[in-house]
Amino acid sequence: MIPMKIKIALVYLGALIAIQGISQEKPFRFGFKVAPNIAWIAPDSEGYDNDGALIGFSWGFMADLALAENYFVKTGFNYDYLNSKLELPFAKDTSETGTLKREYNLRYLEVPLIIKMQTNKFGHIVYFGEIGLGTSFNLRAKSKDEFYDELTGSVENSEEDINDEIAFMKESLIVGAGIEYYFDASTSLLLGLTYNSGLTNILKDYNTRYPDIKQSGNLNYFQLNIGIIF
Repeated sequence: MIPMKIKIALVYLGALIAIQGISQEKPFRFGFKVAPNIAWIAPDSEGYDNDGALIGFSWGFMADLALAENYFVKTGFNYDYLNSKLELPFAKDTSETGTLKREYNLRYLEVPLIIKMQTNKFGHIVYFGEIGLGTSFNLRAKSKDEFYDELTGSVENSEEDINDEIAFMKESLIVGAGIEYYFDASTSLLLGLTYNSGLTNILKDYNTRYPDIKQSGNLNYFQLNIGIIF
């Protein structure tokens, strides 16, 4: 039978080893990423149709804040260049009605709040999954328009500032997965894929020429993340 003093000593030793192990884990890590993306708008307005997805680009800073072993809160900020296309009904005036093909060129600053879960290391590699929310603020909105006049068959091209037609804030659901390759105890190369699904309408108000049509559409995109975390 093990004496009580030895039992107490073993408990203290185990606690000391656990505390030492925790202290060796960094409570937070920071990093930088670049990320090509492909985005599209899913419209929900009468006469509005998706006209294709377009390639864009993102960059940003990341912060992983440790909750427990292999669990983190991930935040930071992303500067997103998001492009997409819609086809919508439009009228220049009462005599010119037709179809407008609009290419949206949007810039957002996004602040994500994500739960990140990862595996233990397999050699130098860790696998992770993540889920959370993103809040984005519109910084710029421009368009390239191609108006087709149904009466004359003519086509007119123009570029417009459409800040007044785009909501200032958007909320999104973020789901992702990827791997990290560790060069040493704390520095790793990150490669991951993220799906950002828009939860809120990014199009404001009503169609400027057809006031009975309420504008509505969600912005979605896939993003390939490449980064370094320290």
